[in-house]
Amino acid sequence: MCTLRGRETACAFTGHRPSKLSWGHDEQDPRCMGLKQRMADAIDIAYEQGFRHFICGMALGCDLYFCEAVMALRSRHDDVTIEAAIPCPQQSARWSTHDQARYTALVQACDFETVIAQHYSPGCMQRRDRYMVDHSALLIAAFDGSSGGTQYTMLYAMRQGLDVVDLPTVLV
Repeated sequence: MCTLRGRETACAFTGHRPSKLSWGHDEQDPRCMGLKQRMADAIDIAYEQGFRHFICGMALGCDLYFCEAVMALRSRHDDVTIEAAIPCPQQSARWSTHDQARYTALVQACDFETVIAQHYSPGCMQRRDRYMVDHSALLIAAFDGSSGGTQYTMLYAMRQGLDVVDLPTVLV
């Protein structure tokens, strides 16, 4: 069953890339596994609150964790849809072969794909972030307090009046 994509039932995500995560690319690290569980819990709560459409920016790291967690939710609920918000077709061009394969499989498994710009430009990532916020009522963020794209997206979401769920990348 496919639902309509309305802002009032849409949830977006923002989070850090591996270079900002204390565990880097090691997804077996207990801190990473803990964050993935907190993401899954936040997604389950969002679903319980009526969110059915989930928008993911498809960057390395937390974005892909989020996409996989929403896919797990979709396997349990046939009214869940996932949208890949892609800043430009070249997003994964410089990634490792393994990361490119993971990205491609996830994009193909999404229900919708929105490409923001046809070519990379310095602002295409921020335009992707604004697109996700502008089409959502809730933002879930995996944030460590540092400046950058995740902070930009959270601040933009707050200025737009979205509810923001902040999931610290590491619990102290």
